[in-house]
Amino acid sequence: MEILHSKIIGEGTPLLILHGYFGMSDNWKTLGNQFSEDFEVHLIDQRNHGRSFHADEFNYEVLVEDLYSYIQHYKLDKVCIIGHSMGGKTAMLFAVTYPELLNKLIVVDISPRKYQPHHNAILAGLNSIDFSIQNTRGAVDKKLAALIPELGVRQFLLKNVYWKEKGVLDFRFNLQSLTESNSEVGEPLPPFTIFEKDTLFLKGDRSNYITKNEEATIEAHFPNSKIVEIKNAGHWLHAENPKQFYQEVITFLG
Repeated sequence: MEILHSKIIGEGTPLLILHGYFGMSDNWKTLGNQFSEDFEVHLIDQRNHGRSFHADEFNYEVLVEDLYSYIQHYKLDKVCIIGHSMGGKTAMLFAVTYPELLNKLIVVDISPRKYQPHHNAILAGLNSIDFSIQNTRGAVDKKLAALIPELGVRQFLLKNVYWKEKGVLDFRFNLQSLTESNSEVGEPLPPFTIFEKDTLFLKGDRSNYITKNEEATIEAHFPNSKIVEIKNAGHWLHAENPKQFYQEVITFLG
């Protein structure tokens, strides 16, 4: 069994952080360093992302088993988990599957409901890249811009471009598997699954991933949960308002 790649910093109660779709553990480095003053922080790359292993199979069931294997490998107990977007879906399914391993759960800007696939432009942009032609970061950015006009989204994606060998660029994520499994990313939490321990949902006030419509669903799966809004922030609220994000998390983990 391959073990997920991670960076472990600090000491104390284990705090595992799971990034979103097309993301990686590095996205959480700054906040991870802050949290490491109070916790043993595990910045984790999920399969097909960052420096973790690539595999054809990609769905929340296998992502949960990857996390279970990781926790067993490091002999962790009573962990706290922060999961953003896709990572939040992994964290929710993990919580209802292995509640005994978890102390507290923090879900960032995602709810248990089904989301329609909405990354088509991003996937089309990424799949339009031919690294033998777009052989500099600038050229990759220019090519992506045709399909992904948002600079912030491109900068986020470009973090995944690296020199695989001298003169050869590549993506860190497994683009083929993520493209083929795109519909899996929006899958809902299975019905009648419940996690009864303390859970915090954080939502960006400019994001529409968690709306009033989701509150009843959240309550049904997570009866001991609360929803807190992060001001002046969209879907990447941890990057857009890290100060309030940090404060809400520290207060909740207490």
